[in-house]
Amino acid sequence: MPATEAEYEFVGNYPTPDAIGRAEGDAAFARAVTAYRFWYPTVSLEGIFNGNREAGLNDNEQFGIAAAGPKLLGFTVNSDTPYGFGALDLSDGPMVVELPAGPFIGLVDDHHQRWVTDMGIPGRDGGKGAKYLILPPGYEGDETEGYLLGRAASYRVMFAVRVIPVGGDLDQAMNRLRQVRVYPLSTADDPKLMEVIDATEIALDTTPLRSEDNLGFWEVLHRVIDAEPVVDEFRPMYGLLSALGIEKGKPFAPDERMRPILEHAARVARDQLLVSAFASGRPDRIAWPNSRWEWVGLVPDNADFETANGLDLEARDRWFAQAIVASPAMFRRHEGAGSLYWLSARDATGEFLNGGNSYTLEVPQPVPGNLFWSITVYDAQTRSQVQTDQNKAALRSMFELAHAPREGNVTLHFGPDAPRGDAKGRWIKTIPGKGWFVYFRIYGPEPPAFDGTWRLPDFERA
Repeated sequence: MPATEAEYEFVGNYPTPDAIGRAEGDAAFARAVTAYRFWYPTVSLEGIFNGNREAGLNDNEQFGIAAAGPKLLGFTVNSDTPYGFGALDLSDGPMVVELPAGPFIGLVDDHHQRWVTDMGIPGRDGGKGAKYLILPPGYEGDETEGYLLGRAASYRVMFAVRVIPVGGDLDQAMNRLRQVRVYPLSTADDPKLMEVIDATEIALDTTPLRSEDNLGFWEVLHRVIDAEPVVDEFRPMYGLLSALGIEKGKPFAPDERMRPILEHAARVARDQLLVSAFASGRPDRIAWPNSRWEWVGLVPDNADFETANGLDLEARDRWFAQAIVASPAMFRRHEGAGSLYWLSARDATGEFLNGGNSYTLEVPQPVPGNLFWSITVYDAQTRSQVQTDQNKAALRSMFELAHAPREGNVTLHFGPDAPRGDAKGRWIKTIPGKGWFVYFRIYGPEPPAFDGTWRLPDFERA
């Protein structure tokens, strides 16, 4: 409940010593919860950077490529398209990302997961290939001819590139990623290339899970705030941090009174984010009438969650509690979008999906996509692909379902025990006692995916 006059004692219109202490503590807690939710994308991206470094992928030195599977912990990372990913440090000047022609889908986001540029098919090269030049804050150099420019508001940025495995050829897709060249602009005449590392078999943890519910969240955030320039649009939120003892150029040293407040706020705010992600009551989240399927992104065609009335904080919370990086191309709901995502976390009765139960999903054929479609199962706690001895979390039309019927329905199975017969090839194993959710993705979506003439039924208990 919000504070009322009766909760703080006043005598002669002035607060008592006890009221002062309680009001100050309550105010600090409220500020911390708000600050946590706003700055969560920043800490989440730092989790990716730290995970890369722990795996030997250092800023400006190496970038990883991976045919991602359950071994890679990353918020709603998928197995559909191999990834290339790395951290760029612009402190010493611009970096070049040289993308060859091909079926690439790429982007660059700044340290706060704000969009800088798209690359590849959704980018300005349209899949024809180009040299993208990523500029640091305040850069005014003139060596930009022949490049497509992206200007970042931070010194460290994330670049991520996916490639469509045409015809289901993963080896070809991985080789395409090896052709991506990344190097400092200052070495353009003789490029000092970042080394490409195949991280497919590396147990990467690119999540902020280890620090998201404790004091570590604020320690990570302080390091980023201290290292990066101030973003003008965020100035009110820097004020919240200042009230909590987090300021650029100053040490972060919470006292015995503030530490438990910050730790408690991290736990509460994290849980609030998960409610936004999986139990939001917003009506605009529903994909189809009388359906449990939801849109993953709630602000179409917009990477910064801006609306006519301001920043849609709930949509922003919801996205970054589940996922990583943002681009306008990821939130399009019209023909020409590169891909389309839906989320389901409940069965037809409205109950959350439970790893101890068995379910079926009937997918109407044909799915309206001119490339391919997939469904991926994620652990609700890690928001990463489920990890079981099956070592599989996705069913994909180009791989496991390549020979499925193209008419009628395709029945998919989910649960702790394998179904009988050839249905086992259309089954994902889940873990009793653990909740899970899915993303259903269509690549190259066609009009029926948008106009409601095609829709997914809900999960049914088997």
